[in-house]
Amino acid sequence: MNQRFQSTRPRQIGSAAVSVFGLFAAGMLACNSSPARQSDSSQERTSATPISVTDRGERQPESRREAPILTGEAALGDWTTDAPGVRRRITLADLPKPYATRSVDNGPRLVPRPENAWPKAPAGFKVTVFKSGLENPRQMTTAPNGDVFVVESEPGRVRVLRGNSSADNSAEVSTFATGLVKPFGIAFYPPGPNPTYLYIGNTDSVVRFPYRNGDLKARGPSEMIVDNLPGGGRLRGGGHWTRDVKFSNDGKRMFVSVGSLTNVHEKPIDETRRADILVFTPQGKNERIFAYGIRNAVGLAVHPQTGELWASVNERDTLGDQLVPDYVTHVQEGGFYGWPWYYMGGHPDERATEPRPDLKNKVITPDVLIQSHSASLGMVFYTGRQFPSEYDLDAFAAQHGSWNRAQRTGYKVIRIPMKNGKATGEYVDFMTGFVTPEGHVWGRPVGVTVGGDGSLLVSDDASGTIWRVAYSRASSAKR
Repeated sequence: MNQRFQSTRPRQIGSAAVSVFGLFAAGMLACNSSPARQSDSSQERTSATPISVTDRGERQPESRREAPILTGEAALGDWTTDAPGVRRRITLADLPKPYATRSVDNGPRLVPRPENAWPKAPAGFKVTVFKSGLENPRQMTTAPNGDVFVVESEPGRVRVLRGNSSADNSAEVSTFATGLVKPFGIAFYPPGPNPTYLYIGNTDSVVRFPYRNGDLKARGPSEMIVDNLPGGGRLRGGGHWTRDVKFSNDGKRMFVSVGSLTNVHEKPIDETRRADILVFTPQGKNERIFAYGIRNAVGLAVHPQTGELWASVNERDTLGDQLVPDYVTHVQEGGFYGWPWYYMGGHPDERATEPRPDLKNKVITPDVLIQSHSASLGMVFYTGRQFPSEYDLDAFAAQHGSWNRAQRTGYKVIRIPMKNGKATGEYVDFMTGFVTPEGHVWGRPVGVTVGGDGSLLVSDDASGTIWRVAYSRASSAKR
């Protein structure tokens, strides 16, 4: 029997849609929704905003009316209820019983971006193409000098984007490294203005390359740091293969996320060192489990001020349309988050083998619950100086989109408001528009990073595009 399912503490071990568009029809949100021109070199959306900007260019709080927070059944709506500015708060009281609806396999039908389709962002923000024509762009990070590093997982390489961020689709592309194995996680080390390494999370290892600011190509071969991560395949409801990598603010700890092999451990398959966040020294030593029972923490982030680790997590499938919510949360060291035996505050999942009633009271409820099956992936804290001041240190998370829900959810980027380093419990649709009126999908957000100019960059692995969302001070000043 796998010792993991006998232990009471973490250790290394052996083997109903409600439309909300009426709220905005009167102009509460002037979303950028006019038809797009076909040429990438000129495509953009822009809309005005009532932000106040002083003559010195100082940022002032945005002074527009916020939409009401959707709660209860309304908060659980599908993609047809999405729009920039829609606010949702999902609580444990909103969760139905298992199998309240039947489980479906409704994966997205991917189509090319229609001529009149373009991502939508809140009033005052402009969406442009930072770079198109990439192959399976996934996780991203921004170098101290402003270069954007993008992992292309399918071809197994890392690309560098450099260019004038204000010019549409003008970034120059270089290949930093190749020959990687399903890479995903990417992080500079040490934290700060002068990193000396770029770390990459392969599906089965962590490697690093020597780096100096401005490098467009690795200045030396990769060095193996962790050579024995559990690898993953791409399976419906499990087989999670992404491995994110982040460092503590002081540079002393390296966090690595490893998702489960199964959906909910329905069969006695070895899940050793899975459904965990592992922690090492930057040299890959002294491995231990930082937190456990986390089914698939695809995206990690460290809060710039508090130093707390945060995770963007995919929860389990096949319990029905509204179960189980994905989530974004700060991660407590030594904390247990329920998988596979429980979810969301001790709700039991009877499908898991080898029951563990002794763990029920240990389950931690996450900070922010997200519409079920949204597939929450990369996340980042906003550290730029371009957006209005109320965005400072809020989190953004990419929602890749559902397959296990009759009506689609996800396919957007959400904003998670923070107050004094803590999540308020709600989230706000920030970037939407990746689903056609017929319900087909042309874009799937994966990674988010703050550009050197303070814009938000979003990778989209369906269209092979990096989108740039910028706040338009010029248009607001004209108003």
